[in-house]
Amino acid sequence: MPHQGLLLFRMAPLGMLLGMLMTSCFTFCLSHKNSEFALTNPEESSTKETERKETAEEELDPKVLEVFHPTHEWQALRPGHAVPAGSHVRLNLQTGAREVKLQDEDKLRNNLKGLKKGKRLDINTNTYTSQDLKSALAKFKEGADMESSKEDKARQAKVKRLFRPIEELKKDFEELNVVIETDMQIMVRLINKFNSSNSSLEEKIAALFDLEYYVHQMDNAQDLLSFGGLQVVINGLNSTEPLLKEYAAFVLGAAFSSNPKVQVEAIEGGALQKLLVVLATEQSLTAKKKVLFALCSLLRHFPYAQQQFLKLGGLQVLRSLVQEKGMEVLAVRVVTLLYDLVTEKMFAEEEAELMRETSPEKLQQYRQVHLLPGLQEQGWCEITAHLLALPEHDAREKVLQTLGALLATCRDRYRQDPQLNRTLVILQAEYQALAALELQDGEDEGYFWELLGSINSLLKELR
Repeated sequence: MPHQGLLLFRMAPLGMLLGMLMTSCFTFCLSHKNSEFALTNPEESSTKETERKETAEEELDPKVLEVFHPTHEWQALRPGHAVPAGSHVRLNLQTGAREVKLQDEDKLRNNLKGLKKGKRLDINTNTYTSQDLKSALAKFKEGADMESSKEDKARQAKVKRLFRPIEELKKDFEELNVVIETDMQIMVRLINKFNSSNSSLEEKIAALFDLEYYVHQMDNAQDLLSFGGLQVVINGLNSTEPLLKEYAAFVLGAAFSSNPKVQVEAIEGGALQKLLVVLATEQSLTAKKKVLFALCSLLRHFPYAQQQFLKLGGLQVLRSLVQEKGMEVLAVRVVTLLYDLVTEKMFAEEEAELMRETSPEKLQQYRQVHLLPGLQEQGWCEITAHLLALPEHDAREKVLQTLGALLATCRDRYRQDPQLNRTLVILQAEYQALAALELQDGEDEGYFWELLGSINSLLKELR
């Protein structure tokens, strides 16, 4: 017994030394182990590790690596074998070999069974190469082009069914002896017919009637100048036939409207003198209506023509026209013209003041039009005031506007006219009643309310 105790006492240090040596070896193995492999527990592969392994495996030479097909049992992994991402890998301490098997949750990702050895790994079977994408895109474009081509062909076929080619139409027109004319060609033909001595009165009137339709367009009216057609129509105002004068004035009024180039040519061609002569002589009411229309179109927005109008005694001609028996219907048109001319000059002065232009060319021209003094001298203050007795509301409105425009010039004349004051008081009572009816109907500021306001303003100025 003492001998055995001594033996155990001597072996104890040896056991401790052996245990420390095994612990050191175990620690050394752990410190030099690749963190990619676990001893006992499987390592879950994250998404980033999977992408890193896939990239690394794609960069390896397929001739060097062999594809290893793991199962759900532990298998020894030989050198040179590639391990699919997401597999369990461990180090067997007894044999010193690395072992691998599939994870249960990765069964659906195992797409390596059909691959042969030595081929590049393809972890995702839904992955396409760049060449595959280019090929698919080319086929898509080709299909789209084919579809677009089909739509174009269908559209062209539909157009062919609905419309005929221009060549066929021209042939048909030639067979029917129909010639396609431009507006210019039509106007030339109409002027020639009107100016021809062989044309009847009806044909000349029909030519002027058709011509009026075309010269409403600014370009056509200017084209009328290029072949002398405007002067031919102006000369038609000298005709002994009243209807020719009437329709010639009708054409001129349409050509002058808002067309400065034609207005200038008309003044140089003597149109203003001829129009005033027709108004001053005995003519039918319809003829004077159209001549007055042409005169208004020539004077508006044309200060030089307005100067010539005053020099030629145009205000006297209009005064005689208004006072002529049976021409009362033209009085409102004349008053409207005078109102337009007065306000036109006022707007030109206001525009120059806003633009801070001391002497623009347009304003200089208007300053040479002494319209207001001429109206006062020719008695238009009284003439306009007496026209307020017209029965139509529209006529009264235009007269009230003109009275307001002439107020600065005709104030003293208005105050000395007792008939004007009585007329204004009567109209005030009439329009108060009409404005009250408008209010009852729900119109706060209707037509009659505005007329009542104009009358009240005039009465206030004249008191």
